[in-house]
Amino acid sequence: MRALAIDRYGGPDVVQRRDDAPVPAPGPGEVLVKVACAGINFMDIHTRQGKYADSRTYPVRLPCTLGMEGAGVVVAAADDVTHLAPGQRVAWCIAWGSFAEYASIPARLAATIPDAIGFDTAAAAMFQGCTAHYLVHDVARLQSGGSCLIHAASGSIGQLIIQMARTLGVTVYATASTEEKCSVARRLGAASALLYDNGGFAERIRTLTDGQGVDVVFDSLGKATLRDSLRAARTRGLIVNYGNVSGSVKDLDPYELGEAGSLFLTRPRLADHMADAATVQRRADDVFAAILAGKLRVDISEHLDFDSIAQGHARIEARQQIGKAVAWI
Repeated sequence: MRALAIDRYGGPDVVQRRDDAPVPAPGPGEVLVKVACAGINFMDIHTRQGKYADSRTYPVRLPCTLGMEGAGVVVAAADDVTHLAPGQRVAWCIAWGSFAEYASIPARLAATIPDAIGFDTAAAAMFQGCTAHYLVHDVARLQSGGSCLIHAASGSIGQLIIQMARTLGVTVYATASTEEKCSVARRLGAASALLYDNGGFAERIRTLTDGQGVDVVFDSLGKATLRDSLRAARTRGLIVNYGNVSGSVKDLDPYELGEAGSLFLTRPRLADHMADAATVQRRADDVFAAILAGKLRVDISEHLDFDSIAQGHARIEARQQIGKAVAWI
């Protein structure tokens, strides 16, 4: 089968195309899926770069087939798998191997797909959709009348958080690196979208909220914004640092959280909120239902074929892409 794999960490040059890779066999608790479509994510780039080399949450190790999100049809299941069967349409994330014609994945991470949802939409929605879902509903617990600030608001996850928050009746403020990206956030319902302005967004948020600050800040950037995010939050507010695209903050003293208003800071990961098959299916069902009801739009900005996956990676790595890229396998 065709597959894109790595046996060492590094730049794009370490990715190897294999046209005679063996079809994996499902081990205990796994299903073998004929991949129809794969999502392309920053996590794939981070995997290639070695950022998960020592991770316990995401224990992907060398050598590995890339691609941590996909959709397709179950063709075989291990004897101990009882909730999935050959012929079912499924989607999954945080299980590597989707940049290949077949993938063997943990059955507990696979969610069945409604007939009305295409493979491309499922592959585009699973990782970002479930991430936005747990951040909004489980971590931030947003409620009507509340407020939040979303960094990188034009990114795939940022766009979904905006829409979910607005559906709940939350006032959304957004930041982005360009006016074009700010306009994306406004179109999705952000009350105000600001440039980062070297941290100047914090004062603007204070002004827009009558000096109070927002209830929750969703910060996926890390080093470039985190300390200014503290200034944008209200007293006893919550900072959700769910990514470190700009680098990790390695010198934060908990004292700073007290000085900023007795703030709460958390660094959650999706894996800990996808602990069992029932939870995975519940989150996927909510995301797919919102899409079908017209309450959630997943912006697929690019459809690629297998041979173009590397090009999609390059665009995402350069942060030039707004929306989600998927590749037909």
